[in-house]
Amino acid sequence: MTSLETTSTQVDTIDTDALILGVIENSEIAAHPLLPEEVRAALTAQAAPLEPSAKVGSTTVFVSDTVTARRVVLVGVGEGTDSELREAAGSASRACGDTPGHVVVALPALTDSAHTAVAEGATLGAYTFTDYRGDEEQHPGATWQVAGAPDAAIAAAKITVAGVAGVRDLVNTAPLDLYPESFAEIARHLTDSLDLEYEVWDPQRLAAEGFGGLLAVGVGSSRLPRLVRVGYSPKKFAAHVALVGKGITFDSGGLSLKPPAAMETMKSDMAGAATVLHVVAAAAQAELPIKVTAWLCLAENLPSGTAQRPSDVIRIYGGKSVEVLNTDAEGRLVLADGLVKAQEENPDVLIDVATLTGAQGVALGERTSGVMGDADIRDAVVAAADSAGEPMWAMPLPEYLRASLDSTIADIQNIGDRANAGMLTAGLFLKEFVDDTPWAHLDIARPSFNEKPAHGFTTRGGTGIAVRTLLQYLRNYAGGEAKN
Repeated sequence: MTSLETTSTQVDTIDTDALILGVIENSEIAAHPLLPEEVRAALTAQAAPLEPSAKVGSTTVFVSDTVTARRVVLVGVGEGTDSELREAAGSASRACGDTPGHVVVALPALTDSAHTAVAEGATLGAYTFTDYRGDEEQHPGATWQVAGAPDAAIAAAKITVAGVAGVRDLVNTAPLDLYPESFAEIARHLTDSLDLEYEVWDPQRLAAEGFGGLLAVGVGSSRLPRLVRVGYSPKKFAAHVALVGKGITFDSGGLSLKPPAAMETMKSDMAGAATVLHVVAAAAQAELPIKVTAWLCLAENLPSGTAQRPSDVIRIYGGKSVEVLNTDAEGRLVLADGLVKAQEENPDVLIDVATLTGAQGVALGERTSGVMGDADIRDAVVAAADSAGEPMWAMPLPEYLRASLDSTIADIQNIGDRANAGMLTAGLFLKEFVDDTPWAHLDIARPSFNEKPAHGFTTRGGTGIAVRTLLQYLRNYAGGEAKN
């Protein structure tokens, strides 16, 4: 268990396992109100032979008898923006090792938002997932103290960190253990703890009410699909934002089978559903004055004698028919059900989050998510992402590409041009299931799972991308900044 708190004690006198300090230009240690100037100067001189760098995330570790900390961790903070401080704190926390113990963080944060960023980075950088390790390998808890941070900044960081870590935990869980029914139960337990609204559609109810997308994708598995609604409704709210998340707990591609190597990370194909669940939970914990509803579209996409076939025609909830040409383009089918259902509650804004296309990674790489949809909502989401320090890029939905989704026998087919613009045609497919509700679509396919070495506060495995962006969007919207 990780503890996060503030401290107003002079940091050079704290008996701690590690003291994290910032490095600015000329290899100087950054000033901090709780670090005496003479101590700062002495530490800068002691560290000089090691040539610490101001480059964001660059770390230097040494021992000094000038402070009571058992080791000093220096980290480059660049110009000290919130995003740079978050990254720096994450890198420094990882430099403290897998068992950091008690760590004091004294980076040059000048505002409440900067203190929150430091707290987020430090604790998320220290994230570990140990559910499948033997007891002897379980990591003990750590205590992180952010020097000089206001209580409100720490409280805000705790909510965000819980949301991001919650998504990481779900994404990192093996698909043997996380499947539609168990995911629905996890959501129920979370909503019970926060007194949120909860409703689940089991396979029988899905069939009775005509959720053809979820059923078509999920019937190839013995572990059948679910639709879950989680709602936060404060006593007074001026607007309602609905979030729809793709929750494919494992994606083999179905009968359009993926190559083996492409399946290795497909436990992460439910990251969208995990994200919207934890965003609603965080909105409730933050007591935001806005109604937020999450729709979790949960299915396991496997090949079997009962799986859907290429050339099947299915009916999405609401009646629109889809010719399925590729069963590996399944996420858009379950999202279509969720989008149509979510609109029955007349939300003011509709946002879906999905690990939808490999084309996202081709276009934008491993760290930048694509955002599509109505220009006002799309741009407001990107602005929130910029503020939160999560790379997202506005992408178009060119009308000329819509013709590639035309079917000769159904209202629409589930894939367009097989070689080009896959991210955009997927967005255009989803647009067909959105009426007049202002809408945005986030494709987080590659950014949701980090297969490479950790960087900043991003560890290997699930990243929790989009939680901070959507929380910032909700704050902006509640404050009137993102309303259209």
